[in-house]
Amino acid sequence: MSGVAKVLAMRGARVSGSDTKDSPIVGALRELGATVHIGHSAENLAADATSVVVSSAIRDDNLELVTARERGIPVVHRSDALAALMDGSRPIAVAGTHGKTTTTSMLAVSLRTLGLDPSYVIGGDLDAPGSSALHGDGEIFVAEADESDRSFHKYAPEVAIILNVELDHHANYASMDEIYESFETFVGRVRPGGALVISADHPGARELTARVGGRDGLRVLTYGEEAGADVRVLAIEPHGLTSEVTVRLAESLGAAELTFTVSVPGRHYALNAVAALTAGAALDVPAAELAPALASYTGVKRRLQLKGVAAGVQVIDSYAHHPTEIAADLEAIRGGAGEGRVLVVFQPHLFSRTQELGTEMGQALALADASVVLDIYPAREDPVPGVTSALIIDAAARHGADVTAEHDRNAVPELIAGMAKPGDLVLTMGAGDVTDLGPEILARLQSPEN
Repeated sequence: MSGVAKVLAMRGARVSGSDTKDSPIVGALRELGATVHIGHSAENLAADATSVVVSSAIRDDNLELVTARERGIPVVHRSDALAALMDGSRPIAVAGTHGKTTTTSMLAVSLRTLGLDPSYVIGGDLDAPGSSALHGDGEIFVAEADESDRSFHKYAPEVAIILNVELDHHANYASMDEIYESFETFVGRVRPGGALVISADHPGARELTARVGGRDGLRVLTYGEEAGADVRVLAIEPHGLTSEVTVRLAESLGAAELTFTVSVPGRHYALNAVAALTAGAALDVPAAELAPALASYTGVKRRLQLKGVAAGVQVIDSYAHHPTEIAADLEAIRGGAGEGRVLVVFQPHLFSRTQELGTEMGQALALADASVVLDIYPAREDPVPGVTSALIIDAAARHGADVTAEHDRNAVPELIAGMAKPGDLVLTMGAGDVTDLGPEILARLQSPEN
């Protein structure tokens, strides 16, 4: 939502809105001239408002939404607003169960490094250039395409990226068939003559490729370690918290072999960079120029973001909340821990996701040396009887994990300070407010009694 608001404000629109609490995001919007109210109230709706933009997280009984409908003000979903912002550009829409924010960010940063001045809307704040959104003067517009509520059906990209396809968002999808159908609809929205960039390695992506292959006017470009990939990964060499990646491009893309640096750790992030490289090549951005520019991407807040070091302990924040993401981030961060231990503070996100994937989350947490599991962060959901963090904790214990339940969030800094030793790495993990614990843990580690 903030990304759409930022681009609208940068284009000269008068923007106002509401949030539940003050934050750096709110401050950034105010700096752009937006009026932001804290708390939701019918009085917050401007008298001369011509449209109201909402996300799927806003309930129908929200006072501002009810007032807008009573006054006959058009209510526009966030995806429709973003689709309108992309009109007249050459859009790249980044989709997939995991990795959307990172891949979108890699494209935004590297294209800016090359001086192409893209517009972008990202679901996270970049380390550089330090914003979730920007209105640029270039012809390319890069945006995340969110499958969770099928809102990515609204976009008409010139290039669609699909990183992976897995079952998630259980409140909206009942089966993998529904997921595939939804992604097929998204692919069907690619502009005639446009391209689909899709993983050659991921089983779900391969299945989707088989379903959509052969469509008239669609160019399919695959990337990954599979021998037949159009952009084939020949090697991923980890170097601490960076990686060196070597790829070979097919003849249709120039038949070049390139080696470049990815400035964040982990194979999954290296593959995201290759997806970004392939998408750029699909828009005729020279791969030999884009590859080194990808090294200028240094991360997104909440995606393995170093929050600080205290008493010899690194504290890192991760947005991972799906089992695949949890496992990937833990494997990636293991290389940066050296001889130290990896300690996780995990906050499950959504009752529906925990109900369906709690066992797999627990199994993934077994990759850590020790974990503290908090209560479920409900976000937009109401509690589900019988669904608690115990589903994850029990599964983790069955897989040999050292796991502790902690119902009092305020007790976590003290608990972690008692566990952590110099050289250890602490990972706050989840899509909820667990991110706020990082500074509190650092402060407790720095206190004299530690």
